[in-house]
Amino acid sequence: MTSRRPPAAQKIVRIGGASGFWGDSMVAAPQLVKLGRLDYLVFDFLAETTMSILAAARAKRPEMGYATDFVDIAMKSVLGEVKRQGIKVVSNAGGINPHGCADALRALAEAEGISLRIAVVEGDEVSAQMPALRERGVTDMYTGEQLPEKVLSANAYLGALPTAAALAAGADVVITGRCVDSAVTLGPLMHEFGWTSDDFDLLASGSLAGHIIECGCQATGGLHTDWEDIPDWANMGYPIVECHADGSFVVTKPEGTGGKVIRAAVAEQMLYEIGDPAAYMLPDVTCDFRHVVIEQQAENRVRVSAAKGREPSPTYKVSATELDGFRCAGSLVIIGIDAEKKARRTAEAIIERTGRILRESGQPPFTSTCIEVIGSESLYGPHARTRGVREVTMRVVANHPQKAALAMFAREIAPAGTSWAPGTTGPGGGRPAVSPLIKPFSFLLDKEAVPVAFVLDGERHPVTVPRFAEDAEAPAIELPAVYRNPDEPQEDVRLIQLAWARSGDKGDLSNIGLVARRPEWLPVLWDRVSQQAVRDYLSHLVHGPVERFYLPGTASMNLVLHDALDGGGPSSMRMDPLGKGMAQMLLDMTISVPASVAVQCATAKPTGQHARQAQGPVL
Repeated sequence: MTSRRPPAAQKIVRIGGASGFWGDSMVAAPQLVKLGRLDYLVFDFLAETTMSILAAARAKRPEMGYATDFVDIAMKSVLGEVKRQGIKVVSNAGGINPHGCADALRALAEAEGISLRIAVVEGDEVSAQMPALRERGVTDMYTGEQLPEKVLSANAYLGALPTAAALAAGADVVITGRCVDSAVTLGPLMHEFGWTSDDFDLLASGSLAGHIIECGCQATGGLHTDWEDIPDWANMGYPIVECHADGSFVVTKPEGTGGKVIRAAVAEQMLYEIGDPAAYMLPDVTCDFRHVVIEQQAENRVRVSAAKGREPSPTYKVSATELDGFRCAGSLVIIGIDAEKKARRTAEAIIERTGRILRESGQPPFTSTCIEVIGSESLYGPHARTRGVREVTMRVVANHPQKAALAMFAREIAPAGTSWAPGTTGPGGGRPAVSPLIKPFSFLLDKEAVPVAFVLDGERHPVTVPRFAEDAEAPAIELPAVYRNPDEPQEDVRLIQLAWARSGDKGDLSNIGLVARRPEWLPVLWDRVSQQAVRDYLSHLVHGPVERFYLPGTASMNLVLHDALDGGGPSSMRMDPLGKGMAQMLLDMTISVPASVAVQCATAKPTGQHARQAQGPVL
């Protein structure tokens, strides 16, 4: 009998990304399972901030510490259909308690009469090693600070090898703890295509596929610069990658769903939350995305070419957390003439009064405080345009070593409603809560110190993780030609007319991926959007250097901003601790361009308030 299975070169593996973070929409998994024709359903839940939340949850209840939505909402809604269709599931929902997550899913399956082989990946938990590491003088990889004496959690970012091994052993579901986001996609691809640990180009390509879908709808039009062009937000389609054995893949979404799969949005997502695109370091491979080509293949179908890869680092990155006191953030609505001034004076008075109460009672002062006036463009600093705004939200934040001190701070916010500024009000909800302040820190740990395994059917299976030497440097590339045309008049335009952009975070770093709307405009952008220009424009937020990297395959650049997020994640006191607004602010920057380019911008079809230029061919 002739086999109907396609040759490896023709095989296509369809993977749906059902979660970009813990808290993503409950519609994702049912939509993908019902309409996606999937081989794999994968979930990414673990942002660095999420690990802090899970650590706090486990401290209160030892059986917690995993992303409960994975079991209680996502899998509960699709478990029967997943089993019927033979869809495999991979998720890092295990957080800091993957066996607890597996136990909860196993109980759900048994209650529904469904047989399910669940594998649990072990090895990422390295808390027991912390005293010895501290004794050895290991320090934070970003700040150089000594490791704390007590930690809430410490987890190594594992790769895809244990997931691939568990699937090969027959697992229907693989639950991991802390792994890199893209590993939940790369693991299935390694298993399906037989990619090995030294197929570096293929591993980089599979990691890119995972990187594109790891943030859910960000691959299908979510957060796109030209947001008004993205239809039917309420019915957004979640991403599917159709992956080939050569490492290339097509990004698409279920038919009949909202959103839009377009080249520009996929290019934005490739740059999201990466540093040097020639050295995007993962546990399995060091990726080079500079020459990746992204093309619109058809409506809602975008083809992404294979990436390049080389040896990974011999170390894992470890993400750890410690309790660093407590935090309270309160808010009030202020209405009327001079609302911004009234809001700032109100917040200053709250801090002054509560600070005096602490002094008089012999308690230590606040560790730090922060005032923001939402509605007055506080984050824009010197670039704010609001004048005479008449309704704002005052936000006042304080940190303190003692919870009781912040309980007092919380009580003293509401009296402003009858004590000070006219027009002070609020939507209700009672006093603000006092919450633990979880501080993240990171360091590197040799892979040989992290034994990795998976447990299936009660049996533990060790997984050998190769230890390669330090990766070689990526080959140099020629930078864009320097733009020079002194004879042509120059005109000012906003950056949004020339580029798409998306920003994200990694600790206290923010990155802004900038993609030229037309490839021929990149030399102008490269000349005008220099490291110094970006540093000057965002100097009220960015306190470290700015790096810049070039990606010729997508006519784009990646900007990495150091010391940019007030510590980042749960450490930051800003209302945008994750740098989501950085790209939006930069796109409002005005740059001078040749008059011929300005004309192209001006004559394009306006969209909303941006007066953006047309995308041009194949974009």
